Amino acid sequence: MTWEVLSIIGTAAFAISGAIVAMEEEYDILGVYILGIVTAFGGGAIRNLLIGVPVSALWEQGLYFQVALFSITLVFIFPRMLMKHWNRWGNFTDAIGLSAFAIQGALYAAEMQHPLSAVIVAAVLTGSGGGIVRDLLARRKPLVLRAEIYAAWAIIGGLFIGVGWAASPLELYTLFAVITLLRILSYTFNWRLPARRINEEQKTDLEQ
Repeated sequence: MTWEVLSIIGTAAFAISGAIVAMEEEYDILGVYILGIVTAFGGGAIRNLLIGVPVSALWEQGLYFQVALFSITLVFIFPRMLMKHWNRWGNFTDAIGLSAFAIQGALYAAEMQHPLSAVIVAAVLTGSGGGIVRDLLARRKPLVLRAEIYAAWAIIGGLFIGVGWAASPLELYTLFAVITLLRILSYTFNWRLPARRINEEQKTDLEQ
């Protein structure tokens, strides 16, 4: 039951973030709903394709779809009210969603006895795939790949589950708490992964 509550929080957070991006890009009501749903479930759909789970399994998550649709509707009808609370709690609920979904994706792959690499990929796609698809549909550079440490925390979750370091309920909940905390610390203290940029001179040299 606790895990379902965490997944519901994550679903609502991802759906809201997708709807907000759509409204920032001035999409119509259909675009707002589509982007919200894609953000909430896109990562899981891609994961299912890669690990051999029928994509149609997503349609069995009736409660989560209802949560997503309700959340998107609230954003669309009461944008000012929701944004006031989102600015305060958005990153926190998003951290919960990342952690819960990454662990859920890794468990799916591990239960199907996939290798470690597949477990890690499943964790990353479930935890951050929806955000990547959202940004691509909104014609933005995927935020999780350039600005913040995001997918790296999902990799840690996949690694711990893939090698068997987190298997019991207590270990999984501990892993969930650690990933959530790391995500909160990373945006609170503005942590960044190392990056290299190519200047115009280097671009010219490469083209020659």
